[in-house]
Amino acid sequence: MQPDRSEPPHAPDALDDGAPDAPRAAAVRAACGYWHRRGMRTADEQVVLASGAPLLLLALLAATGEDGAAGGGGVLLPRPGAAWHGAQARLLGRTLRTVPVPAESGGVPDPFALLETLRRARAEGETPRVLVLSVADEPTGTAVPPELLHEVCEVAVDEGLLIVSDESLRDTSFDPHDTVVVSPAEMLWGGPHPDAVVVLSGLGAALLPAGLYAGMARFPATPHGRELAAAVREVLDTLHTELSDPVARAAAEALAEPPGARERRAAGARARGQLARALHRAFTEADAVCRLPHLGRYVYADLEASRPLLAARGIADAAALEAELVRRLGPYALGGHRLGDDPRELRVSLSTDVLTPRAAVPSDPLQDPTVTRALESVRGTLTALTSPPAP
Repeated sequence: MQPDRSEPPHAPDALDDGAPDAPRAAAVRAACGYWHRRGMRTADEQVVLASGAPLLLLALLAATGEDGAAGGGGVLLPRPGAAWHGAQARLLGRTLRTVPVPAESGGVPDPFALLETLRRARAEGETPRVLVLSVADEPTGTAVPPELLHEVCEVAVDEGLLIVSDESLRDTSFDPHDTVVVSPAEMLWGGPHPDAVVVLSGLGAALLPAGLYAGMARFPATPHGRELAAAVREVLDTLHTELSDPVARAAAEALAEPPGARERRAAGARARGQLARALHRAFTEADAVCRLPHLGRYVYADLEASRPLLAARGIADAAALEAELVRRLGPYALGGHRLGDDPRELRVSLSTDVLTPRAAVPSDPLQDPTVTRALESVRGTLTALTSPPAP
């Protein structure tokens, strides 16, 4: 049985009904419609809004650590992973373990490695509680194949983990006919684990105007889901994190997804894809290993094959690699040590903003002289770093 994707009865309505909380109420209704169109029927009480996804994750981890588990219960992350995921767990003092991603994509742990990590953690007296994953992965720019996601979800629910699915980038796919982005909440819908998934999304990356940030979370439609949502709201209320009216209005308008906005979003993603694939070619020409990006802003590269050449220039770890790329290209590189990787590994994630730091990407960016000059600078930098030193 497939989820009903017809428009929900509580589709977003006008913002000017006179109620003091009208913009936020409209944003909640718009969030319900947004998720409903993606196969997840959602009621207003399942939705929690905040001024950003990191704040929502912080509140969620705080709420899941209230029942007496040692250290609040451990948190599991894929490696590499978005830097802000681990930051929230560390802030709360939660035990944190990272699990390597499989060859197919980033965003989720390898299912066999996840099982081994759980076994080892429990043998050492830890209580793993939460798995944070990304169906559309920021550091690697990849979407998780549905069959792989299903394997990971099966392991997680069988082991009693709460899945927190970061779906901030699900609307940034370069090609609508590419890998289908499926939420664990949709995948596990109607099954024996109704409490298993909380969906988390930051709106700034793909939906809101530049400079505005908001986050939304979707909780299970179960008694436990309602309790968890209430606990998260209590944390957020304590921190006074209510969305301002202008941001709530912008969120409601964006989440309604009028046709013009969808077309602009798709065009922007196509243009961003040209930049990402150009960076991918530049890295592979320099003998780096990296997955072909499919969404988002980043290309993730492993330069281990060039270790002797980089070492000759004093670059022996991720921090030094990041520092050298930042020195040469600007603040667009993140060393793998910031993403959960072993700091000794020569891995880096480079943003497409290095080619076009402007807010708007040209519709045909590789024909833009500014972009082509920036791309040649990247190519020249990578060639200089991975070529034998001049005698």
